[in-house]
Amino acid sequence: MISLVDKIALHHQQNFPFVVYCKPNSDTVLGLFQQNDKLFKVNDFIEKGFVFASFDGSHNYIIPENESEQWSEDWMSNYESILLNDFDVKEDESAKTNFQDLVGKGIQAIQNNEFQKVVLSRKEIVSVTHFDLVATFQKLVQQYRSAFVYCFHHPKIGIWLGASPEQLLKANVDSFETMALAGTQKVAGGETVIWQQKEQEEQQFVTDYIVSKLKEASAEIQVSEAYSVKAGTLWHIKTDISGVFGQELNLKKAIQLLHPTPAVCGVPKAISKAFIVANENYNRSFYTGFLGELNRNFASDLFVNLRCMQIENNQAHLYMGCGITKDSDPEKEWKESVNKSMIMKRIL
Repeated sequence: MISLVDKIALHHQQNFPFVVYCKPNSDTVLGLFQQNDKLFKVNDFIEKGFVFASFDGSHNYIIPENESEQWSEDWMSNYESILLNDFDVKEDESAKTNFQDLVGKGIQAIQNNEFQKVVLSRKEIVSVTHFDLVATFQKLVQQYRSAFVYCFHHPKIGIWLGASPEQLLKANVDSFETMALAGTQKVAGGETVIWQQKEQEEQQFVTDYIVSKLKEASAEIQVSEAYSVKAGTLWHIKTDISGVFGQELNLKKAIQLLHPTPAVCGVPKAISKAFIVANENYNRSFYTGFLGELNRNFASDLFVNLRCMQIENNQAHLYMGCGITKDSDPEKEWKESVNKSMIMKRIL
């Protein structure tokens, strides 16, 4: 029997759809290798397989379980960890100016009471003339143990890889878990994480919005205290939220209520989303969409597509976003976006 590494390379060479992924703090890499090149859509979220959905909700695709060969392999016991160093990158002054102007627009809109928060992003293109798909995925798995790490390929969609720290929804037949994640800070080893009012306020917006939406459809909601969590070289503020499905709330409804979350869109959702579409000047595509297991073994495990890249024509398209509130500073938001870009650049 061939190894999973060889299986990935072979399926990619054949240009058939596949996904390989590793759940947070797991040693096992799982895979679904579709046996044809058909593009399957999700309609009612009772399908089984691996879902890959866009930010705007217009594209919900799936690699179906019943059309695919399933794989599972322990990787972490077979590979030594690779140390990746930080490096200095010359700032793109044009990109910096454009992003700071965008942030400034967002702050002005908040001051005009159009919305309370908006998440604004940018795209950066890096040349990858000798890109090795398998090696890149292996490095992601080794480096980002606490994240949901994936490599997704479909000839009609493209190649995407990422290491997301944010769960959209974890659910079984009866109950679900989700989270509010906001605030970003790069902290060196040994330093204490101290959150400023801006980050704490941003986190509270996210938590309050998610809880209010779920309470509209479900009576039983539990909310934890906020706490700091590390994802790679970055820290975030996290709150755990859980609840029970009932007559007013099923999996499809919960996904519709949560996606896109305030952590990747804003508050209120509809108005901030419209601002994003009108002002970011690029198509997010599957960045800040969601992905993961859908109804596999009677459970779903879905994550927000963050810290990701799209590989296309010897180029890596990197995506970075920042939560903007009335207390945001355009210069600091630019630096946060640069820190986030380093996650994928270190891998490349």
